[in-house]
Amino acid sequence: MREKIANHLLEIGAVHLQPTNPFTWTSGIKSPIYCDNRLTLSYPHVRKDIITGFVKLLEGIEVDVIAGTATAGIPHAALLADALDLPMVYVRGSAKGHGKQNQIEGKIEKGQKVVLVEDLISTGGSVIQAAEALKASGADVVAVIAIFTYEFQKANDALKEANLPTHILTSYSTLLNVAKEKGTITAEQVQRLNEWRKDPSSQSWMIEQV
Repeated sequence: MREKIANHLLEIGAVHLQPTNPFTWTSGIKSPIYCDNRLTLSYPHVRKDIITGFVKLLEGIEVDVIAGTATAGIPHAALLADALDLPMVYVRGSAKGHGKQNQIEGKIEKGQKVVLVEDLISTGGSVIQAAEALKASGADVVAVIAIFTYEFQKANDALKEANLPTHILTSYSTLLNVAKEKGTITAEQVQRLNEWRKDPSSQSWMIEQV
């Protein structure tokens, strides 16, 4: 499943790898990868495989409610909730400044077991913030699931410290291996791209590519 989903993301252009012409994040970090999992929604066979994968990830986990992070996690959370015939809510980045000033939209009750859906994990900050909002409402966040992770150690440590069991469909390292097998990148570029993952703020991985 990990390789299948990685292949899907590459084929539809949800993930772009540009080791010799990196993207620039808003933080100023030079990144060899751009990931937009919202594009998966436009491809029925891809989104079906994602939901099938999510269902398998949740085997053996007791769930009462599916929650999505706003906004990228909402559509896949809705699809998953429908597949499992479960209630669904979504969590805003912050409470609304008007009306009832809700941060969680939808009905959730104290003690309910919630699975939180995110499209991708980078630093882990946004999903941890959403989980904290759910916990503050009295919910029990039993797992976080996502389509993709950059596998940053910072995120792994933060999610572990927050006591959030996390299950991912595919990962940065799997994506690189699939891209290498397809001939999209070379073995040397895989090595450099792995160096970026270990220290995204460093540009040393780019030196020999200029």
